[in-house]
Amino acid sequence: MKFMKLGSKPDSFQTDGDTIRYVATELATDLVVNIGDVKFYLHKFPLLSKSARLQKLVATSNDENSDEIYIQDIPGGPAAFEICAKFCYSMTVTLNAYNVVAARCAAEYLEMYETVEKGNLIYKIDVFLNSSIFRSWKDSIIVLQTTKSLLPWSEELKVVSHCLDSIASKASVDTSKVEWSYTYNRKKLPSENGSSPQWNGVRKPQMVPKDWWVEDLCELHIDLYKRVITTIKTKSRVSGDVIGEALNAYALRRLPGFSKGMVQNNDFIKYRSLVETIVRLLPTEKGTVSCSFLLRLLRAAILLDCGEVERNELMRRIGQQLPEAAVTDLLIRAPAGEPTIYNVDIVHNLVEEFVSHSSQSDPTENEFQESRSPKFGPDACKVLVAKLIDGYLAEIARDPNLHLSKFVYLAEIVASFSRPSHDGLYRAIDMYLKEHPGISKSERKRICRLMDCRKLSAEACMHAVQNERLPLRVVVQVLFFEQVRATASAGNSTPELPGSIRALLPGGSHGSSRSTTTNTEDDWDSVPTAEDIKALKGELATLRLGSRGSGRNGNDAAKSDAEKIAANRMKGLVMSKIFSKLWSSKERHGEISSSDTSESPGSVNAEETKSTQSRSRRHSLS
Repeated sequence: MKFMKLGSKPDSFQTDGDTIRYVATELATDLVVNIGDVKFYLHKFPLLSKSARLQKLVATSNDENSDEIYIQDIPGGPAAFEICAKFCYSMTVTLNAYNVVAARCAAEYLEMYETVEKGNLIYKIDVFLNSSIFRSWKDSIIVLQTTKSLLPWSEELKVVSHCLDSIASKASVDTSKVEWSYTYNRKKLPSENGSSPQWNGVRKPQMVPKDWWVEDLCELHIDLYKRVITTIKTKSRVSGDVIGEALNAYALRRLPGFSKGMVQNNDFIKYRSLVETIVRLLPTEKGTVSCSFLLRLLRAAILLDCGEVERNELMRRIGQQLPEAAVTDLLIRAPAGEPTIYNVDIVHNLVEEFVSHSSQSDPTENEFQESRSPKFGPDACKVLVAKLIDGYLAEIARDPNLHLSKFVYLAEIVASFSRPSHDGLYRAIDMYLKEHPGISKSERKRICRLMDCRKLSAEACMHAVQNERLPLRVVVQVLFFEQVRATASAGNSTPELPGSIRALLPGGSHGSSRSTTTNTEDDWDSVPTAEDIKALKGELATLRLGSRGSGRNGNDAAKSDAEKIAANRMKGLVMSKIFSKLWSSKERHGEISSSDTSESPGSVNAEETKSTQSRSRRHSLS
């Protein structure tokens, strides 16, 4: 820290309690200066020789009390006046970053100009500020902090603007020339104290990060911080991502609980103003701040009831960067009094914002973005958002108070996004059925219609055919598409389906004659009886055997007859295991019932699968 000493005489100011200051000399004092509640017993000659304002006050004072004057509005109060008085007496005074602005404002108030006396206090302080304080990074920040309590004097004297320019210029300098702050704040590296095993007595220069200055500025009050960031942005030498990192660091320092996605609202007005200011300072360039940071800001804005303009701006920006989000970022708590745990409507609006932005975005911008990062091309973004919402649905499905319509509406927004797998969506649906066993047949059918059984992995299919929470219609679809997949992989054609089975597949019979009536279709969506399962067993057995037969009659030039027979036998064995798992379960229970023991596909362990396969062999169709 820079400092300057003024005067050479010993400091002879003494105190008498908290409200009396006097100069211990042989000469009796002839002037009393009242600064607030403090009385200063001083001498006229040294003071009046350097202060034009004191000259006027003494001259205009009441004749009876010409030796006592009152000053109530001097900036800096008694402490600043005492510095000025000691300078008048040529006593030793030390100026530093903490008291120099108060002394400068008080000297201005007392009119201690060069016209009154050469080498007066104002001149000396200005020299100190310009030659030392404004050239020091750390001192400029400290001085800027002290100006807040000295407004409007510090503003009119341009101390604030000089500090802003000094800080912004240093933050914008090339990092190869940075040495003032990085040596202040960084932790001493092992290589610098000789404790590193690689240390050989030669200290290598350390690379200075671009955001070296962000932690230092976190000390500033939000009003001054806003002005510093605005000045830095005006110089246009600092990239938007560094500005974004600075805002993130400031929010983490100034908003209690922000790192955990929540804000303590014990000082409601203060924190609301802070969040709104940070939102207004966000760089305009897309991608300069992380989606996670934006979502935490949105949580804080909702909790603190920030303005609609700020919340809409956050929603817009999050919608543009939604593919970068994580499921945990979206778990925003519902407002107090709401029956649900999470605020699903907010996420619904964010996805709609993403869809709107995707439809309105410039193709040139999309090409540029994809060339920069193929992970975030237009099509890849939709896949990422669909996967994100699948994971979010699985989390909110655990809420017993979540209405089916909110689950379905959110899933339907991303239904048009082409994605290779529906395993995540199946997991979410299964979780919802588990947590809401009392939903009706029509609701169960509605939620299962969201899923495309053709896009389930082999593991998910294995889980689905044993899942007693699914309608029988869905189980049949899973079995059929698994059979089609196995048939196609062996190079065979798909066999003709019985009418009752064809009616259960997506799109029904496509205009062909149907062997089922409305009542039969309702039965497929309800809990089946043992007779229903027995009838289905015969039809599916016929389907399986027919498929195996068509495989033996097929002609594939790429395979020998022996290879095709071996492939078909392996396919028949796999399908036999899948069918037998369903039927053995149904025959043991006699009917389908909701089970609380079935878990999602990713949680089925090897021991459970092994035991299920051993049970299936005992009920194999042969």
